[in-house]
Amino acid sequence: MALQADRIEGGVHVSVHAPAQLPVPHQLPPAPAHLPGRQSELAALERALGAERPAGSLLVLNGPAGVGKSALAVNWLRAHRDRFPDGAFYADLRGHSYDDPADPIEALGRFLRALGHTAVPAELAEASALWRSATARMRIAVLLDSAVGAAQVRPLIPAAAAAVTLVTSRTRLTGLAMDGAGFLTVGLVGPDAANAILAQQVGAERIAAEQSAADQVVTRCAGLPLAICVAGARMAARPQQPLAATAEALRREGGRLTALRLDGEAAVRGVLDASYRALEPAAARLYRLLGLLPVPEFTPEAAGAAGELSRDGADGLLDALAGVHLLEEHAAGRYRFHDLVRLHARERGTAEEPPEQGGAAVRRVAEHYLAAATAAEALIMPSHRFLPRDYLQPPLHAPEFVEESEALDWFERERDQLAAVLRDGSRNRRYGLVWQLADAMQPMFIRLRPHALQLEAHALGLDAARKSGDRIAEQWMLTSGGQGLRSAGRIRESADWYARALEVSRANGDVLAEAQSWTGLGHAHRILGELDSARTQFEAALRLRESLGYRRGVGLVRVALGEVAVDAADEAGAVRHLSAAVADLIAADDPYEVSRARAVRARAHLLAGRYEEARADLEAARAGFVAAGSAHWQARTDEGLGELALARGDSAAARELFDTAYRAYQRLAAPDTARLARRLESLPSDASPPAAEGS
Repeated sequence: MALQADRIEGGVHVSVHAPAQLPVPHQLPPAPAHLPGRQSELAALERALGAERPAGSLLVLNGPAGVGKSALAVNWLRAHRDRFPDGAFYADLRGHSYDDPADPIEALGRFLRALGHTAVPAELAEASALWRSATARMRIAVLLDSAVGAAQVRPLIPAAAAAVTLVTSRTRLTGLAMDGAGFLTVGLVGPDAANAILAQQVGAERIAAEQSAADQVVTRCAGLPLAICVAGARMAARPQQPLAATAEALRREGGRLTALRLDGEAAVRGVLDASYRALEPAAARLYRLLGLLPVPEFTPEAAGAAGELSRDGADGLLDALAGVHLLEEHAAGRYRFHDLVRLHARERGTAEEPPEQGGAAVRRVAEHYLAAATAAEALIMPSHRFLPRDYLQPPLHAPEFVEESEALDWFERERDQLAAVLRDGSRNRRYGLVWQLADAMQPMFIRLRPHALQLEAHALGLDAARKSGDRIAEQWMLTSGGQGLRSAGRIRESADWYARALEVSRANGDVLAEAQSWTGLGHAHRILGELDSARTQFEAALRLRESLGYRRGVGLVRVALGEVAVDAADEAGAVRHLSAAVADLIAADDPYEVSRARAVRARAHLLAGRYEEARADLEAARAGFVAAGSAHWQARTDEGLGELALARGDSAAARELFDTAYRAYQRLAAPDTARLARRLESLPSDASPPAAEGS
C-alpha cells in the first residue's frame, strides 16, 4: 500500500498491492496408476461421483485395513483432476493408527492455511464455518483418510456444490447418511488381480517361471493388497532368490503366529513377520524403535535421534525400510507407517527391545524436538525469558537456524510431531519435558497462531508444572497461557489465568513475573471495556518495571496505557504515553514494538484531527510491520489508514483499505474480523460489503 508523501489535497489516494498468489493445493499422496481387480469399484465411483451429478457429493469407502481404500480413492481423484481446478485436499484422520485419532481442527488448520488463512479459530464450530465459507464457490476434492466416526468427518465437509468428498474408514460410518453420504464397500481382490499386483513388482517373467510359488504367496496373502505388496517388495529386493523361498517363509510365519484384533491383521501378519526377519540388523532395530515413537512422521533427524545414528545413516535405513514397503515416503524426506505396519513395528519393539532402551529412544526423540524448538525460539524471540531445559543427554541432530523464516517453516512442518510429543509426555509423566516444550513453542503460537494447539499445550504444560512442583514454570505457563486464551478470544478465561499467575508470582517473589501478570490482566480488562480497571493494572505493572530498570518493559506498558487513553478519548494522555513509549523502545532497540507504538499513536493523532501526524505514524508503522512479517499489525495499520481516509471524506478509499484489512483478519482468524465487517456495513452504500474468502 502507498500513500501520497506530500501534502494531502482532496482526500487520500490509495494503491493496494494484492498478496502473492498462493499455489493451488494438490495434497493427494502418491498411489499406483493401475489397480488390478478394481474395475467394478472404479465404475461404482464413477456412477456415484460422475460429472453429471449437479450437487456436491460425499462417498464413504469402507473395508478392512490394507484392502486399498486409499489407493482406490486417490486413483479416481487423480484421473478426474480436471474437475477440481481449485485444488485437492488430503487429511489422514488417524482413526486406527495412534493412541489418539486426529482432532478435526488439525485438518481444518492445514486446509485453511493452504488457502491463505494463516491462523485458525480455536473453536471447532468457528473453524468449520470458516472452511465452509472459504470454499463456498470452489471446485475442490477432499479426501479424508482413515476416519473413525461421523463426528470426526462432519466439520471437514465443504459447502461447495461442485465439491467431492471421499472418506475412507474400516467402519461403515452410517451416521453420515444424514449428510447425504453414499457408501461403497471395498473387498479383497481375487487370485488373478493378486497375481497382477505381484507381477507389477517382481516382473511377469518371474511369476510365469514360478507360477506355483506365486500362487502360494497369493493364497497366504488372503487377497489383501497390502500383504501382497509387502510380499512383492520382499521378492523384488531379492532378484536372485526363488519365489518359493518367500512362499515357504510365509508358510512358516503364518503357521505359528496368532491373529490380532483388527480386521485384516491376520492376513498381513505373516507377511510382515517374513519381511521383518529378512531385514539387516540395523534396519530391524530402527524399525522396532520407530514403532515405539508417538510421532506420526519420521525425518532422518528424528530417526537418527531414536537410533543414535548419524543423519546419513538414518536416511539410508529409512530408504531401505521404504524399499520393502515397511515405510512409505509420503513427502520428500518424510516417512510414515501404514497403520497395520505401525502396530506390527510397535509389537516387535515391545517384545524385543528392553524397556529401558525403548524408553530411552522415545526420550531422545522428544529431546530432539525440545532442542530444535528451543533453537527456533532463541532466534525468533531472543527477548523471551529463557526457562531451563533438562536433557538426559546432549540432543542429537538439533537444527541450527539462520533465518527466522527457516525456523517458522520448521514449526509449521513439525506441529503435529510437537503435539504428539506433548501428549505422550503428559501420558507418561515426563512433566519437565512437557512444560519446557510448551514454553519453547511460544514463537509458533505467537507468529502462526494455532489457537487450539496453543490452548492444549498450555493446559498440559500447566498441569505438568504443578505435578512437578515447579512454581516458576507454573507462573510462566499461566502468563503465556493467558496470552493464548486472549488471542483465541476467550477473554474472561484469560483474565482468570492472569489472576492466578499474579498469586503465584507474588508467592515466588518474582517481581518481573508479577509485572507481566498485571499487564495481562490489564489487556483482558481493556478488551472487556473495563478501562478504569485496566488503567490501574497497567500502572501497577509500570511501577514494578520502572523499579527493575526494565526499559523495554516500561515502553510496552506505556503502549498499553496509550491504548486505554485512546479508548477513553483522552488524546493528550495517549500521545504523552505513546511518545514516551517510542523513545523507550528505540532505546531498547526493538523496531517491531516501536512500530506498534506508532500505530497506536496514530489513532490518538486521528482522534485530535492531526491528520498529517497520523499519516506519518501509520506509514512508518506499516513499513516496520512489513519488515517484521507481522500480518496482523499490517492489517491494523491498513484499518488505521482507512479511518484516516474516511476522516478526509474519501469513503471509496476507506472502503478499499477496510476491505484489505478485513481479508487479512479473515485469513488470520482474528477476533477483529467481525468488528471490521460491522464497520464496513456502516459505510455509505456506494460499494458492496466484503465477499467471503474464496468467492
